[in-house]
Amino acid sequence: MKNSIKPAEGKLGILIPGLGAVATTLIAGVEAVKLGIAQPIGSLTQMSNIRLGKRTENRYPKIKDFVPLADLSDIVFGGWDVYEDNVFEAASNAKVLDAGLLNAVKAPLEAIKPMKAAFDHNYVKNLDGKHIKQFTTKYDLAEQVMKDITDFQKEHNCDRIVVIWCGSTEIYFEESEVHQTLAAFEQALHDSDDRIAPSMIYAYAALKLGIPFTNGAPNLTVDIPALVELSKLTETPIAGKDFKTGQTLMKTILAPGLHARALGVKGWFSTNILGNRDGWVLDDPDNFKTKEVSKLSVLEEIFKPEINPELYGDLYHKVRINYYPPHGDNKESWDNIDIFGWLGYQMQIKINFLCRDSILAAPVALDLALFSDLAKRAGMSGIQEWLSFYLKSPQTAPGLPPEHDIFKQLIKLQNTLRHMMGEDLITHLGLDYYQDLVESM
Repeated sequence: MKNSIKPAEGKLGILIPGLGAVATTLIAGVEAVKLGIAQPIGSLTQMSNIRLGKRTENRYPKIKDFVPLADLSDIVFGGWDVYEDNVFEAASNAKVLDAGLLNAVKAPLEAIKPMKAAFDHNYVKNLDGKHIKQFTTKYDLAEQVMKDITDFQKEHNCDRIVVIWCGSTEIYFEESEVHQTLAAFEQALHDSDDRIAPSMIYAYAALKLGIPFTNGAPNLTVDIPALVELSKLTETPIAGKDFKTGQTLMKTILAPGLHARALGVKGWFSTNILGNRDGWVLDDPDNFKTKEVSKLSVLEEIFKPEINPELYGDLYHKVRINYYPPHGDNKESWDNIDIFGWLGYQMQIKINFLCRDSILAAPVALDLALFSDLAKRAGMSGIQEWLSFYLKSPQTAPGLPPEHDIFKQLIKLQNTLRHMMGEDLITHLGLDYYQDLVESM
């Protein structure tokens, strides 16, 4: 595969539906890194190393030096939003980054003005923006989004485009017959069917053009047979869903450790307070339901109570999110975990994580954009499960349970990169070191 990966030449356009706190933090951060006034902490593509070969070979290149990723200096940002604020104004309103840093990158941020959004108020009732497209049918709306993409590509002289959803969480709904085949989906677009969500319109538009699409929210979006079919037809990578940040990140770090040591868990109570636009959207029960389903699935897949009934068969898992404006983007989460060990004796773990939601999400969005561009250039299409490392509710093939253990996800990601570049996969077995020693004696 190494010789078949097209080089990352020219400009990469990253188009983002939803220029809110996460997107503006990402864009401002990349511009700050370009100026050399900040470091891209949290981004594996920029900061992490990958081991190649045996431990004794001591080969640990940076990921960005190992695989042919787009350089940050070649990235051009754009996007859509229901509010007309340029990215500098939107970032200032989000109050994630301090004024000093924002002012240092003010010029490139002010230059990014959102395109009108493909929006349906029924899917996000708590947003009231008026910067939205008018349309006759949802197919017409998808064509408008496609024109936005092609116009942006021409205007900014981009060789390649990726689209990454950083918009709000849509209301909860499940797939139906209109989502089963591409033909049914396209007919539903022509019919302006209510079951076609705005995020699906962006995904359809991108995939129809052969442009990678990643879903950073817990929406259904590309996690339907019709859009998987389209991604294979146009040989385009897709990934989703829901950026793994905050409380769920902690769960996918801690739960695998408890499971690895065969420690039992009786209950896991999680609550959050969050005051940004995302918190306001999730204050609506219909939107919260979408997020709740995403967050609840993590522990079940890690602990697998059906095969570990003695340890996890009675697990009670509760998740709460409360809108609390004074905290802004500084999400605070509390977890109470009731565990038990040897002979059934009970213990407790308490976690109070005072995190910055967009600070954790921005590098995730960057990596997903760069890796999806790499996957496209490598000829990889359809579901990219190796990107599960970044996602709360990873998309998988039908009938295949997702892997939520962050350490197993990292091994999958790294081995995929090794496979791309023709390097040996690493199993961490390590017996060969000792076998060599025995044979030399």
